[in-house]
Amino acid sequence: MRLYTKSGDKGQTSVVGGRLGKDDIRVEAYGTIDEANSFVGKAISELDKDIFPDIVADLEKIQHELFDCGSELSNIKANRDHKLTEEPITYLEEKMDELIEEAPELERFILPGGSEASSSIHIARTVTRRAERLIVSLMNAEEGIPSVPLKYVNRLSDYFFAAARVINARSNVPDIEYARSAKVFRGSNKKKRN
Repeated sequence: MRLYTKSGDKGQTSVVGGRLGKDDIRVEAYGTIDEANSFVGKAISELDKDIFPDIVADLEKIQHELFDCGSELSNIKANRDHKLTEEPITYLEEKMDELIEEAPELERFILPGGSEASSSIHIARTVTRRAERLIVSLMNAEEGIPSVPLKYVNRLSDYFFAAARVINARSNVPDIEYARSAKVFRGSNKKKRN
C-alpha cells in the first residue's frame, strides 16, 4: 500500500460523498479535530499509567470519539448514519465532576502548563477551542451540520482543563495563577454547568 495518491496535488481532498478544497471550512474543522487528537496521543505517552490509569483510559476513549467527530464533519452526504451520539457528552460531564472534586480549589485564572502531560492537555484544550470556533463557522455557512460535534468539543475543552489540573496535582506540580487575575472563581470549584 502506498501512502501517497497524488490526488490532492491540485488542492482538493476527498471527503465522504465528494471532494472539497483543502482550504474549505469543513476541512479546516475536521483537520483541527485531528490536530487536537494528536496532542491527546502525546499526553497519553507522557502519563505514568500507574498514577493516571483513569485519565489514560478517558483519553484513549476520547481519541476514538475525536475520530467519530472528524468523521461526522467530513461527511457531506445528505442521508447518513451518525457515529457521534450524546452519550460521550454525558460521560465527559460526569468525569469532569469527579476531577473537579479532586483538584485543588481555584480562585483565579491559571497559566497553561505545569507537567509535560498537563501542558500537552492544555494544548489539546486550546486546539479543541479552535475546532469549536471552526465548527460554528461551518454551521453558519452550511445547513444540515449535526449539532452533536459542537456540543462534544465544547464539553471536551472543559474536560481537558479539569484533567490538566488533576494531572498537575497528582504530579505535585502546582498550577501557576495568572498574576493579574482577579478572583473569578468564587469559593468553590463546584460551579454549575449551563
